[in-house]
Formats: sequence, structure tokens, C-alpha cells
Amino acid sequence: MLTRGRRFLRSLFDVRVYLHLFRMLHYWNYSHVEPRRRARIGPGATLAPNVSLRNGERIDIGARAHINEYVSLWAGDSIGRITIGEDVLFGPRVFITASNYSAEPGTRMAYQPREEKDVFVGSDVWLGTSVVVLPGVTIGDGAIVAAGAVVTKDIPPGAIAAGVPARVLRMRDGSAIPAAL
Repeated sequence: MLTRGRRFLRSLFDVRVYLHLFRMLHYWNYSHVEPRRRARIGPGATLAPNVSLRNGERIDIGARAHINEYVSLWAGDSIGRITIGEDVLFGPRVFITASNYSAEPGTRMAYQPREEKDVFVGSDVWLGTSVVVLPGVTIGDGAIVAAGAVVTKDIPPGAIAAGVPARVLRMRDGSAIPAAL
């Protein structure tokens, strides 16, 4: 039986510890550091250190945006862009993707073709905790999306939306909900 001191020394000299450390550094670089360098981030915008970006060259974040902890912004691999306006607030764990898999019959899920569509989030928008925004969606200026909502279609400017899928509940200024909704 190993003593405490011997277990400690053994753990210090276990090569697997150092290999794992390099794997973690590699992961942090490709999911946080490198994509952030490629993204266009406006003046005064703040991103929590653990914000995850994919394909940063197709991500634009406006001035004074505040992107909270554990937010994931995943642009498409080839054409899908994410554009975020000025003065937006994202709660923790917001997930926005500009790429999604198809569901073609007879094709295994891992081999489904991807569908990429741009996502636009207007200025002065607030996305609550754990909001999910799917490809092809536009969220208009001044909109609020409640925590936990899944946005599958456009949200008009000034609307307050909630639910799965998200639907407009009312307008911020008290006006009637547009008839097209």
C-alpha cells in the first residue's frame, strides 16, 4: 500500500497529467483564444473569459455589447454568419448557432449535410439566461427574449418573447402585437 507522500510524488511524475494539460491548452486555444482574435469586436464590448466562439472570422459583435459567462457563438463552417448589434446584453449560457444538421431519411446523423443561415441580433437586445437562437433568425432592435426560450423564427423590434419555441407575448412600448405574428 502506498503512503500519502508516495501517491503525491507518483501523481507529479505521471506523464498523463502533462498530456492532459496540453490537451486542455489546445482546447482553450481553438475554442476561446484563436476565434476571438478573428472575430470583429466593437469598442467597449466585454466578453467573459469563458465565452466559446467557433469560426470567429464570421462573427461580428457591436460596440458596448456584454456577453456573459458560458455563452457559445457558433458561426457556420463556410457561410453562416452571426452579427450582434450594439448595447446588447446576453445572460449566461446563451447559445447562438448559424449552422444546423439536416434530417434526411436514410442518412446517418453524423453524415447529415449542414444547413447554414445567418443570424442577426439587433441593437439594444436582451437575451436571458440559456436562450437558444437557431440559424436564419433575426431578432429586431430593442427585443427581449426570456430565459430558456428557443428562438426558431424572427422576433420583431421591440417585442418581448418567451417559450419553446419562442413567441411574442407583448411589445415593450405597450402597442399591439403586429398582426403578421
